[in-house]
Parts: sequence; structure tokens; C-alpha cells
Amino acid sequence: MAAFFITNMKKGLLFSIPLVCVLLCLTSCKQEDVTFDESLLPGKWVSGTEYYRYDPVGTGVTWDTGDDVSEEEGQPFEWTLDGNQLTHVHIMEMGGRVPKSYTLTELTSTRLSYKDNYLQSFTYTRVNK
Repeated sequence: MAAFFITNMKKGLLFSIPLVCVLLCLTSCKQEDVTFDESLLPGKWVSGTEYYRYDPVGTGVTWDTGDDVSEEEGQPFEWTLDGNQLTHVHIMEMGGRVPKSYTLTELTSTRLSYKDNYLQSFTYTRVNK
């Protein structure tokens, strides 16, 4: 019985040591933060029928022409960009504010891509004025 216990304890240790090493690496290895040029964000962006307009002063509006909503009827929001963290704070018509956070993966003069907290990706292209 003692031999069985010692053998299982050794197997448990052999499994635990690599697991501890992986966990230590994941918690101690920090991914370098990426910074994006905030001046590239202002403008009008589209993906399918969904539009976002980012104004240079940190405000904007979003609308979906597929829902028969125009830019003038769109939902206002405030935005901030800190490094690679894009935050929208949607201003609700009936009162209240709904924050949404995203991680930017690409921001160029023609392309905007980000992921939400559930790792769903969103990609937009700039609308020429």
C-alpha cells in the first residue's frame, strides 16, 4: 500500500512541476503593449451596413443602415484610445452610459481592426469623404 502511495505521489509531482512552470511563465511573461497613432482614428468607418464616425474631440456616432438608421439618427458615444485599448462609452437615449472595451489589432489610414473581451474580431474600412 505504501509503495502504491509513493508511486502515485511521484506521478503527481511529475505532472505538477511542468504545470507550475507554465503558470509561472504565463503570469510573469508580460506581452509588450502596442501603441497606435490616435490621429488615424477620426473619420468614418464601415463594415457591411454598420458605420462608426469618430470625431477628433473624443466623441462619435454609430448607426446601421441595415436597420434603416441614418447617421443623423445614430447612437452617440465617447471614445478614448490608450495604447492599444479602445473604449467606447455609448450614451443611451433614455439615460445611462454603456462602456465597451476593445483591444486594437490594426489601425492604419484605411483599416481599423479590434477584438472585444470575448475575442470576437471587428474590421472596418475608412469611408472616403
